[in-house]
Amino acid sequence: MKICIYGAGAIGGYLGVQLAHAGADVSLVARGPHLAAMREHGLKLLIDGEERVAQLRCTDDPRELGPQDYVIIALKAHSVPSVLDAMQPLIGPNTAVVTAVNGIPYWYFYKHGGALEGTTLESIDPGGRQWRQLGPERAIGCVVYPATEVVAPGVIQHVYGNKFPLGEASGERTERVEKLSQLMIAGGLDAPIRENIRDEIWLKLWGNLCFNPISALTHGTLDIIASDPGTRAIARAMMLEAKAIGDKFGVHFRVDVERRINGAGAVGAHKTSMLQDLERGRAMEIDPLVSVVQEMGRLANVPTPTLDVVLALIQQREFMTQPDAVAAAQARLAKAA
Repeated sequence: MKICIYGAGAIGGYLGVQLAHAGADVSLVARGPHLAAMREHGLKLLIDGEERVAQLRCTDDPRELGPQDYVIIALKAHSVPSVLDAMQPLIGPNTAVVTAVNGIPYWYFYKHGGALEGTTLESIDPGGRQWRQLGPERAIGCVVYPATEVVAPGVIQHVYGNKFPLGEASGERTERVEKLSQLMIAGGLDAPIRENIRDEIWLKLWGNLCFNPISALTHGTLDIIASDPGTRAIARAMMLEAKAIGDKFGVHFRVDVERRINGAGAVGAHKTSMLQDLERGRAMEIDPLVSVVQEMGRLANVPTPTLDVVLALIQQREFMTQPDAVAAAQARLAKAA
């Protein structure tokens, strides 16, 4: 079984080592020092007190790899549109595309039913390019729960978790999703097949859409955000707005708001991925985690006043981290005056 992991960072690298351990023919698309280190020394995974090293085919040119049985997209979701053209050599007539990304995926309204069947979401798929170039019929949903980290080029540290729920947009147990689940389980991963993968997507997104931007704005860790009355109230309001949207689309939330917030707080002094990206000067996953919820609220005619405010603030925060952004903003103010 040929599997290409596009984006062999923390999660992609973890998956690569585990799937190779299960006997899959795994290749990785990466770049920079991380790619160079993997080519020279293999990909090292630090997990359960041991080191697992996999010698995998690594490249920054997907044309070297050819069509795959599965392409697992393990990039930050906002990075996917920029690599669609490069990804095409990996796509054959029977290739499945596994969206192991945070937030709402491009295929969300494929086989969804109702008035919005076939709708594309501009905030995450501008111009519907993912829908056209990857194809919603190829997609297998995958929700990522583990925490991993690239601690050095070519070295992945597993922190906790091994769960990757999978599911078809239609809810069917197809041969391709069952084969993938079996392979992942053989690699030591927990990969249950869900009849409604959208419920699982929303459950994770429910926390990400509020904790991530609040943390980037305040620099608070999960325990602080969940325990401080002010930030907890903001998170709760955003989650209730999102739940009203999900309810309109038939989403089942299997836990209540308070339990979801308490669960996040129990993780402890953890920095969210958005805060980590901010501190490292990287682009933040604002659109897949927050903007898309606002867009879906508009589609469902559900108001999102708290989310709107937090989204405006985090967008401004990101803008002000860009080169020359402060000077440009000051120039616009001066001109307006």
